Amino acid sequence: MNLETTFARHAEPVDLSDDAAEAAARKRKRLMIIGGIVAAVLLIAYIASKTMGGGPAAGDKEGQKQAPSVTVVIPGSSMVQSTISATGSLAARREMPVGAVGEGGMVTRVYVDAGDWVSQGQVLASVDRQVQAQQSASLGAQIRVAQADASLAQNELDRAKTLAERGFISKADIDRRTAQRDAALARLNVARAQFGENSARINRLDIRAPASGLILARNVEPGQVVGGSGAVLFRIAKGGEMELRAMLSEADLAKLSVGSAADVTPVGTTKAFAGQVWQMPPVIDPTTRQGSVRIALPYNAAIRPGGFASTAIRSGAAQAPMLPESAVQSDEKGNYVFIVNAQNKVERRDVKIGSVSDAGITIATGLTGRERVVLTAGAFLNPGESVVPVLPKSN
Repeated sequence: MNLETTFARHAEPVDLSDDAAEAAARKRKRLMIIGGIVAAVLLIAYIASKTMGGGPAAGDKEGQKQAPSVTVVIPGSSMVQSTISATGSLAARREMPVGAVGEGGMVTRVYVDAGDWVSQGQVLASVDRQVQAQQSASLGAQIRVAQADASLAQNELDRAKTLAERGFISKADIDRRTAQRDAALARLNVARAQFGENSARINRLDIRAPASGLILARNVEPGQVVGGSGAVLFRIAKGGEMELRAMLSEADLAKLSVGSAADVTPVGTTKAFAGQVWQMPPVIDPTTRQGSVRIALPYNAAIRPGGFASTAIRSGAAQAPMLPESAVQSDEKGNYVFIVNAQNKVERRDVKIGSVSDAGITIATGLTGRERVVLTAGAFLNPGESVVPVLPKSN
């Protein structure tokens, strides 16, 4: 009605004879306009219904848009240096406890301190020997007396032999004087032996180093009374050689041998010291199923016996895939990774890890190196889930 009213207002005056023809033309025009509008509305509704209904092609594209993108890596296989990590305690390779021997006594002087280097036979401390010195003087005098008696008996025997040749004394006298001479010589030998014994006792009052090395501990002071009770007065590292004693499982021990190289890093320092396995354990502890490996180390001030250190023992090289730590997951079943199969679906793959280093984690079994392994976000994926794999951009 409004449209007709508008047209009526602006229509020019026409002859009344033409009203019927004019009205029919306007009606046809309105019907054509309304039909065009209805057709456009129907076309729009049809397109909307097709879009909301989701045809096959549109659905596929929409599904692809909803699948998450994950970064994957193809690790390949490379020559990997296999290492075994362990921790243990530092110690002297050959530690020698040194104590007093013999009668002992009061210590008069100590010549060395902890940290000093000593040579074999060097005097470490001295014990008072005044009594032993007097005994030595007495025994020396006894030697001189026995020497005089032996000389006298020998002279008497010589004279008796001369007289026997002239027939003035009998053969029995010669035998008696010979026995007297032999007894005098025996007493002389006894006196000399006693003097030597006493001299040895005096020498034992000097506490000496049994071998060249480094003094680790000094447990004696002047004025202290020591004896042969077994108390340790000094501890010496023979040759200054050190070692690391590390406990390893029997599985790791099977991969090592004497001479295997190792890097040892003491706690408190970042410097690693080169060493090598010098002794493998002859037995395995039946309770812990472990054995102690001993790694020889040269002397260094940073290597202190009793300290703690970590080690990486090189056990050989092998071809194996290597992955970043972010790619390897673990749960109660063990270690695993997620791979993307040919259908772009996530699969769980159980793996056994080898050595762990700054370069990554070596995969001992479970991968060939040709798989597409999920690099990150593995914790947010589920097996069977569709993803869009994306390879990292190479720099």
